[in-house]
Amino acid sequence: MNTEKECQFGVFLPVASGGWIISENTPPLDASWQQNRDAAVLADELGLDFIMSMGKWRGFGGKTDHWGRSLESVTLMAGIAACTKRARLIATMHAGLHNPAVAAKMIATLDAISGGRAGLNVVSGSYRDEFSQMGAWDASLNHDARYEMTQEWTQAVTRLWMQERVTLNGEFFTLEDCVSEPKPVTQPRPWLICAGQSERGLRFTVQHTDACFIGGKDLNAIRNNSQMARRLAREYDTTTRVYCMCSLIIAATDKQAQETEQYYREGIDTAGVEGIMKSYGMDIKSAASLVARASSAFMNHTIVGSPQTCARLLVELIRSCELDGVMLTFPEYRDGLEVFGRQIMPQVKAALR
Repeated sequence: MNTEKECQFGVFLPVASGGWIISENTPPLDASWQQNRDAAVLADELGLDFIMSMGKWRGFGGKTDHWGRSLESVTLMAGIAACTKRARLIATMHAGLHNPAVAAKMIATLDAISGGRAGLNVVSGSYRDEFSQMGAWDASLNHDARYEMTQEWTQAVTRLWMQERVTLNGEFFTLEDCVSEPKPVTQPRPWLICAGQSERGLRFTVQHTDACFIGGKDLNAIRNNSQMARRLAREYDTTTRVYCMCSLIIAATDKQAQETEQYYREGIDTAGVEGIMKSYGMDIKSAASLVARASSAFMNHTIVGSPQTCARLLVELIRSCELDGVMLTFPEYRDGLEVFGRQIMPQVKAALR
């Protein structure tokens, strides 16, 4: 891991309705521009290092119609670029959905609007229902083949950012004397990440991007994924940065936070959880950690407690799992970000020095 004092914090925007807890009892996250803009501006003002949005094209149903409403990622981040000053802005694009020449131009445009702050989250695509609804799901590609396609796509995008003309006669994409101008502001290219959890996904990530986002059903699983990413990086004689997702449920006291967590848990939208499993289709194995977490209403690792407790547990998470950063989500973003930025983050940074 890079030195602990370099640990970075970011926010995963509530770009899709319901956020990261599948429950009828959570505060309303409506995927509105206002909620996302306000969260991004506040995160930027508080000094968080990055702001990220996912790409989502279909929800999971259930009583809450979880993720049924969502904003498009790159367009959203372009709007946020005009409202923020310093944080890196990471948009999400799908290799199987966006032509690489279109993707290269869109992210270069975002980089220009943001003054060199653009990043790209590369996704191979594993929610079958999301893409089959628009005729974009290639059933002939299994999990590993989709990463072969994503690798070719990423190489094409990167070449278009760095070369004047690109010709590619690949297995999945064709470019003929293709140009993409202007080039990104960021040199040699914008920052790339991927959130693949499988060994194949992590192999792609450490070879072709700058950082990996990992998850896991518990600390041991997160630690194992982090260690696998670093082992694979060593295998390819390269380095990578490792980040994980984490939800914070914060209250004045541990007891109040635990009661809130239980209230969210009691409101689980079971049909919504089943919708996740259905949407993954044949990729259900790669979704195992997410589905296990969602079965208790929570879609990712969750820390619960007072500001002091949350700070202590975040330090434990970062140290025990050898992380370079944490991307945060909240049941309610305004208050959650305020408390994190003003009370929790300073404690964590001080402890990691």
